[in-house]
Amino acid sequence: MTDLPTLAQVAAEAGVSPATASRVLTGSVRVSTSARRQVHDAISRLGYVRHRAPRGGSGRRSDQVVAIVVCEPAHRLFTEPFYARMITAAEEVLTGHGVPLAVMTATAATSTIATPPLVAGGIDGVLLIAARDRHPLVVTLAASGIPVRSAGRPPDGIDLPHVDMDNRDGGRQAAEHLLLGGRKSIGVIAGPPALPAARDRLDGFLQTLALAGMTNVPVAYGDFSHSSGVHGMQWLLRRMPHVDAVFAASDVMAAAALQTLRRAGRRVPEDVAVIGFDDAPAARRTSPTLTTVRQPVEEFSALAARLLLLSMGSAGSPRDNPVLPTELVVRESA
Repeated sequence: MTDLPTLAQVAAEAGVSPATASRVLTGSVRVSTSARRQVHDAISRLGYVRHRAPRGGSGRRSDQVVAIVVCEPAHRLFTEPFYARMITAAEEVLTGHGVPLAVMTATAATSTIATPPLVAGGIDGVLLIAARDRHPLVVTLAASGIPVRSAGRPPDGIDLPHVDMDNRDGGRQAAEHLLLGGRKSIGVIAGPPALPAARDRLDGFLQTLALAGMTNVPVAYGDFSHSSGVHGMQWLLRRMPHVDAVFAASDVMAAAALQTLRRAGRRVPEDVAVIGFDDAPAARRTSPTLTTVRQPVEEFSALAARLLLLSMGSAGSPRDNPVLPTELVVRESA
């Protein structure tokens, strides 16, 4: 059996002192950006996990606290309905078990502020949402020994228990629907390429088109926001004036595409078919109503919260990583 890597080995791999490596793990601000990056990279390469002593007794205590950490700027929590749905469903599970919930945001830029309260011992479990590639906090949490469950597939190279949606198959379903509808000039408004869920949606969509002989599909990248949907649709109209179909990786961006197409004098779906992703409540209120890929957001979040509670209440974390199905919902826009 291979010995688990030690903190000293992480420090040697990173070319820093053990004290510096320790400060990175505890979220200290007294570490340079370059040293912090070197330690994070070493943790990822070695698969280091910090061993933490339980806070008193065995089994799950009655005074535990869970933090939901959303790897987005704070304003996104109040403008994107997806996050409100996620947090509400998780809170219902946690409060049903008497566990209070703290909500935090942590971008890569603010991770040094967010890390200390999470790893200092006052938080007993973390539900991680929208974890991105090379996010310092994600690497630190994976090594911290704190029970963590990622809602969504974690970045490549990060070993975290998670719950995921079948985003790739959702992209496939959207592509097949457009192909069966006879669409020939198809564009994409994709999500952030550093987010695994966004990559999977795009890959599933493009691979299905490629199997049908459609390659070099134009892709505009957004961040799931309304404004990025507007900019993405405008870019596609300039790039391909005769576009006849668009797949947007979120309903918010798809709704923005509908508005942009209307301003450009394009009829939906007669001139341009539009498919979104999420099946957010707003998808039934757009004009025309939005064809979209449904993901069971509330079930997804509740399952992640229940699995996190299980890992907090036993010596070992459940290592199964469930993947929930997605489903195309056909309405008026495609």
